[in-house]
This record gives sequence, C-alpha cells and structure tokens, in this order.
Amino acid sequence: MVLVCLFFRLTCGTIRSIPQHIDNRFKDRADVALAMTTSTSRVAGVRHLRTDPLFDALIRRVGPPRMGIERTRSPYEALVRAIAHQQLHGKAAEAILGRFNGLFPGDAFPLPQAVMATSDEALRECGFSQSKIAAIRDICARTLDGTVPSRRSSLRLDDAALIERLTTIRGVGRWTVEMLLIFTLGRPDVLPVDDFGVREGYRVLAGLDAQPKPKALAEIGQAWAPHRSLATWYLYRAAEEARRQGPMSRA
Repeated sequence: MVLVCLFFRLTCGTIRSIPQHIDNRFKDRADVALAMTTSTSRVAGVRHLRTDPLFDALIRRVGPPRMGIERTRSPYEALVRAIAHQQLHGKAAEAILGRFNGLFPGDAFPLPQAVMATSDEALRECGFSQSKIAAIRDICARTLDGTVPSRRSSLRLDDAALIERLTTIRGVGRWTVEMLLIFTLGRPDVLPVDDFGVREGYRVLAGLDAQPKPKALAEIGQAWAPHRSLATWYLYRAAEEARRQGPMSRA
C-alpha cells in the first residue's frame, strides 16, 4: 500500500514524506531507515525508467513495483533456499524445505552448526539430492568461517565483493548471488544479464526478433543505472505479459 500511494503521488507532484506507518513492518530503526531509503529510491527509479517510452508504457500497464524483498532473511538462509529450489518446481522445493525445517523444531530456520551435525541420510529423507547436500554443507561451513556474511556485515561489502566471495561456494553461481542481492539485500542497481527472463523481457519490450546477448544487454542497461534492479523487476513483468498473451503472428 505504501508503494502504491508513492507511485501515484509521483504522477501528481512532489513527494514530501514517507508515511509514518511504514515503520510498523520492521523490527528496528535500521530496518525503518532502509525501508524509507528503498521506498524513495523506487520512486526515483520509476521516474527515471519512465523517461524511456518503452518502460513508460510498461509501467503504466503493470503499476507500481512490488518486489517483495525479504528484509529479515540472512544471506545464509537465502543461499540454502536457493539450492533447494534449483531445478525444481517452487511447490516441490518448499515441501522439501518444510521437511528440512521440521528436523530443527526449535529454530526459525536451521542453524549452520546444527545442519553440519545432521547426517546425510536425514537430509536425503527431506528430499535433497547428494549434490545439494554437499552444496548446503559448504554453505554452512562457509557461513561458520565468515565467508558468507551476516545481513549486517553484508552492508560493508559492495555488490562485486559479494559476488566474488559467494560464487566460491559449491553450487552457488553468479545468478544466485544476483537474486540474493536484489531480493534479499535490496541492492538497487543489479542487472542479471545472463537471466533468460530478463533478456526475454527486453526482447518483448523492444519488439526484437531475438534476445540481446548478455554483453549487449549490459551496455543497454547502463541507461537504467542506478536503478537496474527495478528495471529487472519490470523486465520480468514484460516477459510474463508475453507468456500470458501467447504466441502472436508477425504478419
């Protein structure tokens, strides 16, 4: 609701303040500050993207951004969840995670030291393959040795540093870290150029016959900085619109 109000106030005049009730959704002053910064950044981002006629038309159709950033989720939890979801339908992955959580009833999410002490057999019974068990154990070990930072510690690292650190972990690629940057840490200027959905979204938006290559999209995306995460979200929506409409004749 906050973002909806901000979006439509954007089209009517200057935004004077962030609604005070925004802080009811967050646990401490740091979270409130981050929420206010993010909200104002998205308003600026929408304004910036709308200078492009293609984005302007898309934004008018889709409405304000609803990015669903997981503000209380740690990088450790985000990475474990990402491994669980690899090559699986979302519902199947969530069922596995539900059984995984059930092994550790006293914790909101299984702690890395507890997972390390759990047998492979117990993890396989949750539904994890052996390769995913190995990846999850590496995430746990690298969390305990400090490679995977806490959410607070991650504030001291820029996007490139986090990508460099986290892609050394088994099973964690650049795209996985980029999703963490956008949807867990709320970083505002990330464009995952290798993502099929992002490239397809731009193909649809620009009316191209073929998707742009990652290098070409990176160059195109320079115009969207410093709001490329927001552009990413809208490009996903463009790809979704095209899927719902189905194949169209070019005649």
